[in-house]
Amino acid sequence: MPAACFAAWNNATGALTSPVATNATSATSGTVKTLLQIQTGTGNPIRVLEWGYTFDTAPANNCRMELIETGSVAATVTAHVAAGIHKVNVPTGVSSSVTLGTSATGYNASAEGSITSTRLFDYHYENGLYYSRLWPLGREWEIPAGNVLRIRATPTASTAINVTCYCIWEE
Repeated sequence: MPAACFAAWNNATGALTSPVATNATSATSGTVKTLLQIQTGTGNPIRVLEWGYTFDTAPANNCRMELIETGSVAATVTAHVAAGIHKVNVPTGVSSSVTLGTSATGYNASAEGSITSTRLFDYHYENGLYYSRLWPLGREWEIPAGNVLRIRATPTASTAINVTCYCIWEE
């Protein structure tokens, strides 16, 4: 049986009755904002299978988009609830072991925290509408138990950009 896989987006998606809402980047040039954050559970690492994002409209100025691990430092976010962590390959199977909470798994950060070390997994200086990356099986990035994975955006002009992003992982 394959490992359990899960997906999360940067908004509440547990009981959608309309399309997924977007979240805006910072409106200040050069200011980082975490759009989606996933904190691994204690004793349970995750492996990133895929990530991606879409902009509502093509940005007039490029936006720096990154998939990054920030060790154990988390941003302050809107907490995801269990219904927002979607089971991908085994819909009736085990639930995800990621930690939920305003300083754990969530979206739309209001504070970034004091990051002291990082691992950069993917980066784009983006001016298009969308991006998606799937890693070959056996070549996925692994995030150790208790660490934090983030999708962050940094605009290069003082204009907020609406973004929808997602991450799919295996536990």
